[in-house]
Amino acid sequence: MSENASEKALAPEKIAEARKEFDFFDVDGSGTIGLREFIELLTVLSPKTKASHVQEGFGLIDKNNDGSIDFEEFLDWWQQSWWEY
Repeated sequence: MSENASEKALAPEKIAEARKEFDFFDVDGSGTIGLREFIELLTVLSPKTKASHVQEGFGLIDKNNDGSIDFEEFLDWWQQSWWEY
């Protein structure tokens, strides 16, 4: 697996922490976070998130528009702005 810019910018323990969070919310074990899993993630991490922000946020994080968030997309979001939701 090649390292992306986010992985290079973060210390290994921060990447491991993000992976742990990602794996926790990847309920079906698919290696990606779908919209339902993302809703659950935001419900836990940011209970005051508005419903309108969920779909918009999912679309912004899913940079390749494949309908799911892979770990690289998640790591970029986790590093930069998860608390904004």
